[in-house]
Amino acid sequence: MEPTTSYPFKQTDLNGQSLFLIAGLCVIESEQLCISVAEKLALLSQKHGATIIFKSSYDKANRTSLSSFRGLGREEGLGILQKVKDKTGLPITTDIHVPDDAEPVAHVVDIIQIPAFLCRQTDLISKAGATGKYVNIKKGQFMAPENMRYAVEKAGNKCLLTERGTFFGYNRLVVDFGAIQTMKQFGVPIVFDATHSVQNPGGGVGYTSGNRSLVIPLSFAAICQGVNGLFLEVHPGPDKALCDSENSISLSDFEKNLTRFLELFEKIKSWG
Repeated sequence: MEPTTSYPFKQTDLNGQSLFLIAGLCVIESEQLCISVAEKLALLSQKHGATIIFKSSYDKANRTSLSSFRGLGREEGLGILQKVKDKTGLPITTDIHVPDDAEPVAHVVDIIQIPAFLCRQTDLISKAGATGKYVNIKKGQFMAPENMRYAVEKAGNKCLLTERGTFFGYNRLVVDFGAIQTMKQFGVPIVFDATHSVQNPGGGVGYTSGNRSLVIPLSFAAICQGVNGLFLEVHPGPDKALCDSENSISLSDFEKNLTRFLELFEKIKSWG
């Protein structure tokens, strides 16, 4: 298919005039699967005039078990993400775990993602910000939202913040929607990660479980709170996904609800 998005990625894609979506596979399972999912997302982006940013990870360093699937590694993974970009024209994001990954990743992606558990790592965030790319920092499950202002300072002004739930005892996350209002005061786009907000960390036997039935309702609630974007991991067969299978949603559910997300965002915006 012909690319549907022009480059470079623009500030206007994130400025709140319309809802943007970060969507894709939790982890790169194969080149074929990545391209297949990205092509579907690109068609939806074109059909609905929506900004959709493709997300997948080349390495998931934070796993419950040593036996958990981590991905295909940086070199192979970035090669696949570049092919996705070339084939579909979609903007790309992926996460990094060490400062040395920032520069090579910046050659491929439009947004560098900082995992929630690493949102206090000064060198990691600063290196990501120094690339000149947008930096999406996930709010740590252990962080007070008001303290995320310091992460923004480390990254510089091309920054996004993502809410993804807060620890509530063992194996449970809850979403404090007041955190979205707090972080909106920092003057950067705010994203709601519905996928990871419904995790039960370590809730399975050697893996993190979750409840995907809550993904769509919480997404609607977040739009009502004024988020700029949604983060949703999607898979053609979520139960077979090698990572986050219990809290990823199907491509068909994403497609069914995309119009609803966009319409709700416009309705909320019209209320001022």
